[in-house]
Amino acid sequence: MFPEQWLDKASSGERIAADLRLKIIDGSYKPGDKLTENQLAQMYGTSRSPIRDAIKMLASDNLISSERMGVTVIGLSSKDIEEIYDIRLLIEGFVFEKLMKLESAELLNQLNKIIAMMEVAVKFKDADEFSLQDILFHQTVIRFVNHQQVLYLWQNLKPIMETLILISMRKRMTEEAHDFARVIDNHLLYIQAIVTKDRALFKQAMHLNFDDVDSHIDALWHSSKQRKGE
Repeated sequence: MFPEQWLDKASSGERIAADLRLKIIDGSYKPGDKLTENQLAQMYGTSRSPIRDAIKMLASDNLISSERMGVTVIGLSSKDIEEIYDIRLLIEGFVFEKLMKLESAELLNQLNKIIAMMEVAVKFKDADEFSLQDILFHQTVIRFVNHQQVLYLWQNLKPIMETLILISMRKRMTEEAHDFARVIDNHLLYIQAIVTKDRALFKQAMHLNFDDVDSHIDALWHSSKQRKGE
């Protein structure tokens, strides 16, 4: 299930879209699977109107293709994820260049508070809260430079990005909880890059973060295929 605390102000359609997005990306629904509006309405105990809203959102994510009275699952390929992270690297790389010209003391204070919340989440083995703080970390950096068009691009990527991170962190908490110390160190490296205005260090921190998520998604898909006997 998608974390309820992430959906505090979400509409019914957004809630359904978030849950279906998670089920598609984690492999619960496979490419080619067909879902009808009636089936989904019954599953979520709602009318077809919020289902149609959810379908529009997922079609915009290119996770499904909309058909008469239903949808076909497209899913998310390794190439799709690679392209998403390419765009994210462009966004955060652009933001880093903007940060080079700004006084970043206020930002650093916010990021260090987020790191502290990450550490609390690890202590209590709360993968969902850690994922939320991970997303907040990067979003805080992006918001700080006050560039509306870049923020718009980020918000378009965010639904899939946060789902990928959530899946990755849940898997890590179950199988490699000790590895969260290294994940936090990667974010501290990001902070160090901002402090020193070191482009090479920033690039290293970004790739370490991206590779972490990508490897866990790949592992999840392979185990999902094995369970389904493919």
